[in-house]
Amino acid sequence: MGSGRSQLSLLPGLPASRSYHVALLGLDCAGKTTVLYRLRLDEFVEAAPTKGFNTEKVTVTLGESKAVTFHFWDVGGREKLRPLWKAYTRCTDGIVFVVDSVDAERMEEAKTELHKITRISENQGVPVLIAANKRDLKNSLSLGEIEKRLAVGELSAATPWRLQPTCAVAGEGLKEGLEKLHDMIAARRRPPRRPKRRRRSHPSHGFAASQR
Repeated sequence: MGSGRSQLSLLPGLPASRSYHVALLGLDCAGKTTVLYRLRLDEFVEAAPTKGFNTEKVTVTLGESKAVTFHFWDVGGREKLRPLWKAYTRCTDGIVFVVDSVDAERMEEAKTELHKITRISENQGVPVLIAANKRDLKNSLSLGEIEKRLAVGELSAATPWRLQPTCAVAGEGLKEGLEKLHDMIAARRRPPRRPKRRRRSHPSHGFAASQR
């Protein structure tokens, strides 16, 4: 289905030779697969509910440097499939959690699953991009309301996150979302700076000088 070369311009900062594992999660009917194929093909693909998982590689360019590949794993969001999520987040570089901005009734359910997957010990510190999908619809919740209902402020302090408005049908917000995810992954992989050591003069220097 298409070439799979999505030429999105992102900020430099990650090695160009690597492929990054990203788990695409969320409740059923949130629009995960539509997000995936909009990124993959840069066109709208009407998708059926995922019964297992879909996997696609999306190649993007980081500024003027070489292309980098994000390997997305789109896992079904039905309740019986959610226990499988942790298998796809093992050793992942990032998580994209898609929520339906219109489905206010299931926002509490989405909150439960978001907090559950980020609390797994292996996922501590893994960046999370929360894609508030279907923003084109008039009855969609505001970003502030979504942030409140998902209680993202109560996520572990070790979990970096960003809330991004998106419309997978039109492709709006997806480029910006990938930029945010890229920044979080880059920050996580950046080695901490070591404090500079102050040079100490030898204690005998001053004593020797006073005896001359």
